[in-house]
Amino acid sequence: MSKNKNILVRIDWITVIMYLILVFFGWLNIYAAVYNEEHSSIMDLGQRYGSQMKWIIIAFALMFLVFLVESHIFALLSYFIYGIMIFLLIAVLIFGEEVNGARSWFEFGSFKVQPAEFAKFATALALSKFLSQENFKIMKLNNLIIIGTLIFLPAGLIVLQNDTGSALVYIIFILVLYREGIPGYILLLFFLLILIFVISFFIEFYAMLLVLFFISVIAFVLFTRQYKLTLIGLSIFTGFLTVGIFPVLILNMNIPIAPVIAISITATAIIALLYSLRKRIMIMFYIAPILIASVIYTFSIDYIFNNILEPHQQTRINVLFGIEKDLKGAGYNVHQSQIAIGSGGITGKGFLQGTQTKLDFVPEQDTDFIFCTIGEEWGFLGTASVISLFVIFILRILFLAERQRSAFSRIYGYSVASILFLHFSVNIAMTIGLAPVIGIPLPFFSYGGSSLWAFTFLVFTFLRLDVGRDETF
Repeated sequence: MSKNKNILVRIDWITVIMYLILVFFGWLNIYAAVYNEEHSSIMDLGQRYGSQMKWIIIAFALMFLVFLVESHIFALLSYFIYGIMIFLLIAVLIFGEEVNGARSWFEFGSFKVQPAEFAKFATALALSKFLSQENFKIMKLNNLIIIGTLIFLPAGLIVLQNDTGSALVYIIFILVLYREGIPGYILLLFFLLILIFVISFFIEFYAMLLVLFFISVIAFVLFTRQYKLTLIGLSIFTGFLTVGIFPVLILNMNIPIAPVIAISITATAIIALLYSLRKRIMIMFYIAPILIASVIYTFSIDYIFNNILEPHQQTRINVLFGIEKDLKGAGYNVHQSQIAIGSGGITGKGFLQGTQTKLDFVPEQDTDFIFCTIGEEWGFLGTASVISLFVIFILRILFLAERQRSAFSRIYGYSVASILFLHFSVNIAMTIGLAPVIGIPLPFFSYGGSSLWAFTFLVFTFLRLDVGRDETF
């Protein structure tokens, strides 16, 4: 009894109350999104809002079960839970049911569960356990390899399920690693990779390679002021390029120019790196490998986009960047979502009064596009309130994470905040046309038991750890 009383005293009720508000308003908006006048009771189990009520009740039960577990048990069983989830991610590829083109569901009669949603929870636990070792050095090569494996193994298995959206969530762990000691230049490099990815859709492949090369040349000049050496490097590059395009210009052979430029840049960078090893020009140790990696990365973007992505995925990306318009196809959902949100004005049309919602203009309006229901019926004030509540909720978790004595609890808290941030920001950006439609739910709002339970596990496991925040384990 005294133990339970201690939990009730030490639990962070501010976070609990915000969680309950988010879940309640999520349920109301699911009701509004798929409202059926013939089944107007919000507790009608034959409708999606009735089903969501069942999932919420089960989520509350899971919430209480989590508090029955001692704090140190989560750290003790981290790798075991991670192993179970990896097994389930493999099993679902073999025995799972295909839903909307993704083989990521176990189906038991009318009951379905998606392991990918819980894999984020398991990965957060395993990563927290590994990073919280005593005297841990994050930049050791073998540690980086293990970290990469812990993160990208479940992400890779989820990609095989054809659920790219869920797999992309794992990139957010870079923020956790930054908090735990990854140097700032790696975080900067990460954002530069994103920038290269975006720019590569607006200019030709060969032009992108030339841009990367001349940026590297300019960087070398600015850092070293060695103009003679720079001219020699440019001459070497020009020589390789001339040899490469000679068959095209003289012999009229049909050779693509982009591979010639890529090979010329790579060869020049390798020579520069070998020369810098001899002369100990330290800046070249960084510039040359980064240039080679950038060429490979740019080539992989071009190759994956043109040879691996499905046509509808290519179209979604092109529509996002405004390269093409497809208001009747890939761009339809986003276009209708923007209309719905914009039509809400300042105060919205009122609860259950959304015409775009009622006439089913927006597909998936109770799952991936639930935010457009908020915008249409509650207006700018409603969307601003929801966004503010999410921001405060995430900041609260970060505040709690920083007060933990246990490194495991702190790292896990940052993992929870990061996962919630990515889901929240990408889902909303997706509905207003600022991110591609990758199909990830809005936490606590989107319809579905798996996502609600997974987010509940994420948050309340951390709150249970926070109850024992003075412990070290």
